[in-house]
Amino acid sequence: MATKIFSPTPSVISSTSATTKTPVLPKAIVSRCLGTSLSAVVAATAVLTMVPALPAAGEGNQAYKLYYGTAASAANYGGYGGNSDRKTSAEYVYDVPEGWKERLVSKVEKGTNGTDSEFYNPKKRTEKEYLTFLSGFRQLAPRDVILNNLALSDVELQDLIAGADKVVSEEKKDEETGQVYYLYEIDGVGKHSLITVTCAKNKLYAHFVNAPAPEWNRDQDTLTHLRDSFKTVSSSS
Repeated sequence: MATKIFSPTPSVISSTSATTKTPVLPKAIVSRCLGTSLSAVVAATAVLTMVPALPAAGEGNQAYKLYYGTAASAANYGGYGGNSDRKTSAEYVYDVPEGWKERLVSKVEKGTNGTDSEFYNPKKRTEKEYLTFLSGFRQLAPRDVILNNLALSDVELQDLIAGADKVVSEEKKDEETGQVYYLYEIDGVGKHSLITVTCAKNKLYAHFVNAPAPEWNRDQDTLTHLRDSFKTVSSSS
């Protein structure tokens, strides 16, 4: 497992938006290894992870499927010894546009940087959404600290922040569940990124929606919908 990069220091809650510029942090090297047998296991259960979701108003005919993520540990990855009904065991959900493809995450990658799921536009692979998680965090640290720590394990995010024209963050609370989310929007050089971070079940979840500038300009409504669709699932849900 990789060294934990988040400080579980209690946060100071603020409801106002803030613009922050974050320094570049040291480079982290992420190993990626995709085993054939593991891919087959995940692919065989993929049909259980998705259900149709209705398009939001103003998004034309864009349709979505709801993805159920389990945030299983690397040791239990692929359903070994786990519940095959992902909807029952889901810890988070988010919408995926119809036609997007799933990139199967390797056990090594999951154990190294906590990547749990990823989908991409086959017409432009760099237009994508994915989720990472880390265990051992009861609550959110301050917003600037969280963004700093996210960049530790994401070289592309480091570069994006370093050259960004604007980095905006805000805090939102789900009125139904009381769950607190940090929202970040990074307007970088040739690329746009929307990041949502929250803590639940002693884990820190980070949902990313990334797109090159042309795709962001074309698909802004859809990509914002993806950002807003992410939420954690309570045990009683």
